[in-house]
Amino acid sequence: MHKESAAQSLVFFDLETTGLGPRCEIVQLAAVSGLHSLNLYIRPRCPVQPAAARVTGFTVRGRRLYLHRRLLLTNSLREVLVSFIAFLQMLGRPLLVGHNIRRFDCPVLVRSLDEVQLRAHFEASVSGCVDTLPLARELLRDRCLRSFGQENLVRELLGLNYKAHDALEDVRALQTLYGFLQPTPEVISRHKFTVDTLRCKPADSVLQVPWRSVKVTEEPEGQPDAL
Repeated sequence: MHKESAAQSLVFFDLETTGLGPRCEIVQLAAVSGLHSLNLYIRPRCPVQPAAARVTGFTVRGRRLYLHRRLLLTNSLREVLVSFIAFLQMLGRPLLVGHNIRRFDCPVLVRSLDEVQLRAHFEASVSGCVDTLPLARELLRDRCLRSFGQENLVRELLGLNYKAHDALEDVRALQTLYGFLQPTPEVISRHKFTVDTLRCKPADSVLQVPWRSVKVTEEPEGQPDAL
């Protein structure tokens, strides 16, 4: 772990959703802290964006979720959020870290927590959030980078390619990237926020954020594809 986190656990998290619109829903939630990890899928309940399958490999048939034709084990939204909160509590009110989370993931997460009346439990389980997108822009402002998207940063700074648009792979890569960046406590504090400071809904910013979350598409119901 990093020096600044000796007394402060870090949890890297990411969501994959049914789209970027105001009614998007979570289909995958992943988190990692050191060697501890959590990766859960949620039963989708709403129409989803057709273009997503070409990017992610996720598809929906009825209310069943598939990844590259493999049927996934899913849970309800409440079950997944309860498990996420338990994961956070196990680590002692950690700092929640993610890429572009202030404008997308956190608003979606908060809306979902409100839906199942778990927001207070979540807020009591974290010490704050840090968005690595503006943090990376500050630390790397003198570099000639084509993009500050996570996939590009990992490729250009670490020389690695990974399975982007899969939440678990995204958080694993982000944890490695964060170790490379080694932000000081002062830099972290400048990019730290709490969910109660979020005033906008995801719909207010979706047109300004890059396509980065899982979006799934519905197909006609039928027999499951061969595994």
